[in-house]
Amino acid sequence: MESSIWTALAFYVLAATIVGSALLVVCLRNIVHSVLWLAVCFIAMAGLFLTLDADFLAAVQVMVYAGAVCIMVVFGIMLIQRGNMGQTNLFNSQTKISAAVVALVITLCGALSARTQWLDAGAPVPEKTVENIAQLLLSKYVIPFEVAALLLLVALVGAIFLAREVKE
Repeated sequence: MESSIWTALAFYVLAATIVGSALLVVCLRNIVHSVLWLAVCFIAMAGLFLTLDADFLAAVQVMVYAGAVCIMVVFGIMLIQRGNMGQTNLFNSQTKISAAVVALVITLCGALSARTQWLDAGAPVPEKTVENIAQLLLSKYVIPFEVAALLLLVALVGAIFLAREVKE
């Protein structure tokens, strides 16, 4: 009983952190600060994965999203070479339409989740999930794993090629 109380408390704290940091990502005018709050959002999402005993997904969330994606966005910002970063995340004229779309999506999600019959999984989360995933990735799915790594390498080389300075 006590464990479920702490789990529920952790869920609500992490959910509030995710919603608050996501709002700050959208509302802040400095794009560097928005990226930092995006990293906070990604790390809080990894915390939610930990409450679900999905340790591999939590580690991937931190490494790939909070690490790599936020670093790539910061590199993209640095490549822009803008002097004043204070007003780089400006608002546009579609605020009212986007607020209406968000309200519609939230209403639809609330209605659908209220009508859904949630079932208990029944089985506990298996132990050693990371070892099972590693065994599958390095045996049965080794070819798609290596192809994905090769595609990422090609994308990285292409990004470096496009970002380098053009010499006349």
